[in-house]
Amino acid sequence: MARQQSEVRDLDEGSYVMIDDVPCKIDGYSTAKPGKHGSAKARVEARGVFDSQKRSFSQPVDAKVWVPIINRKQGQVINVDGDEAQVMDLDTYDNFVMKTGDEDLEVDEEIEFLEYESQRKIV
Repeated sequence: MARQQSEVRDLDEGSYVMIDDVPCKIDGYSTAKPGKHGSAKARVEARGVFDSQKRSFSQPVDAKVWVPIINRKQGQVINVDGDEAQVMDLDTYDNFVMKTGDEDLEVDEEIEFLEYESQRKIV
């Protein structure tokens, strides 16, 4: 698994966190003061990196959470077929097919993409 543990207090907007075993990018982070019977709590609102679904959680700031290690890589488009593109990773020279989403890609174009385990997304 490409992830590491961190405390909730170390998270901030723009960083990544695992919510329901899905890598998410944090959109909002807020804390509430410690109460009479417990520690300070943090509320984290995030959006899935690969599925764009909103997710959130509320936990004590000293709770442990998983942080995914998402790689930002460079690739070159080899072929475009409908909503799929064949891309070559410029570091490893591996070829793979990925969804283009709303991107309008051209052959030989260099792209930047995010990779986590077997998931990839064009930036």
